[in-house]
Amino acid sequence: MTTGKLTSRQSLFVGVTLFSMFFGAGNLIIPPLLGLQAGEAVVPAMVGFLVTGIGLPMLGIIAVGLAGTIRDLASRVHPLFAHVFVAANYLAIGPCLAIPRTSSTSFEMFEPLLPAGLSLEVARLVFSVVFFTVAYLLAMHPNALTRLLGRITGPALIALLVFVIGAALFDPASSLEAAHATYASAPAMSGFLTGYQTMDLLASLTFGIVIATNIRELGVTDDAGLTREVSRAGIFAGVLMGIIYCGLALVGVNIAAVLPGATNGAEILAASAGQHFGTVGTVVVAAIFLLACLNVCIGLISCCGTYFSDEFPRIPYRVWALGFAVFSCVVSNFGLDAILTFSVPLLNAMYPMAIVLVVMGMLHKVCDGMPAVWPCAVGLTAVVSIATSLRDAFFTGAWLPFDVLPFADLGMNWVVPALLGALIGVVVSFAGKKPQSAS
Repeated sequence: MTTGKLTSRQSLFVGVTLFSMFFGAGNLIIPPLLGLQAGEAVVPAMVGFLVTGIGLPMLGIIAVGLAGTIRDLASRVHPLFAHVFVAANYLAIGPCLAIPRTSSTSFEMFEPLLPAGLSLEVARLVFSVVFFTVAYLLAMHPNALTRLLGRITGPALIALLVFVIGAALFDPASSLEAAHATYASAPAMSGFLTGYQTMDLLASLTFGIVIATNIRELGVTDDAGLTREVSRAGIFAGVLMGIIYCGLALVGVNIAAVLPGATNGAEILAASAGQHFGTVGTVVVAAIFLLACLNVCIGLISCCGTYFSDEFPRIPYRVWALGFAVFSCVVSNFGLDAILTFSVPLLNAMYPMAIVLVVMGMLHKVCDGMPAVWPCAVGLTAVVSIATSLRDAFFTGAWLPFDVLPFADLGMNWVVPALLGALIGVVVSFAGKKPQSAS
């Protein structure tokens, strides 16, 4: 019977499903490294990280629920922008970056367990083929994601994380290390920018499709009910991720004296688990990474396949999903370092636009009354973020006029242009309104 509301048990499963779709490679390796590098400044650094790592993605889920799909949001800027931005978003969180990263990161964790003398190239190829075959087969049933992620792999992942984080909680560091690099001078802002690397804000604009499908399958079909249940799932997933993020950061803080020069969160987690549990700990961490990455891979293949099959219905979902799995398998064999190097400029270009869209989506009733605000604010943000990212990727050190803007030294030179664009949009909107004649 359709009640327009999920039971508490159903809502819990949907929330765990959303958590499992979000919580992947980046979510595992970034907080421990932040904790290690931030040291005594870990609290403000984590506050900044939680804003972009949890706050913005949860707002993204809610904004999509309030204002429509990611296409509905982007179309308010311009139809052409909607086509380009939405496709770029799906490709970024899908086959071009995030999906290959799931396999590459999982393999990095299994590498220490491989027999000596085994060819890493051959091992990586075999691992990626098996990994993406399993992910593709499971993604063939997107409506069953709640049963799979919410009831089986999601709880298993949480249990393994509690195992590793609990060991760090019961063996705290005797003193905090000094903060490294930018965490020493601007910990909160450094944490904020570090949150970009999770890619969760971009993902939040797309995961709503699959989550909404699962909620409909559970009997909630009215718009108000869907918005409410998607928001509840987002809040649950956000709280759960926040607790785990803080625990993972604590792991990094506690191991800092042992690995002061560590540059990889996976190395930190493996060292912590090995310190407390020996070889068993290394196996547990490898299992955590495999589960987390497989969960996210399944969700991303499902989301990307659903979107592109809707956009190009002549090609069925299963063909899109297979194409993304095969392409991602090929890209993953270039190695994790190559994928991460490519990710930084792409995320720096897209994240500012996504942030502006989400903020305006939360205020869509006000912004829709002044329609010029959308193209002006997002347009100026896009010019600054794309130009800066291209410079950083291909012309490192070259000067841009945007470098003199406020917050440029913090990597946020797009903030003032976004506000200026919004102001211009307000003026243009009011100037374009015809005065009503007195009757």
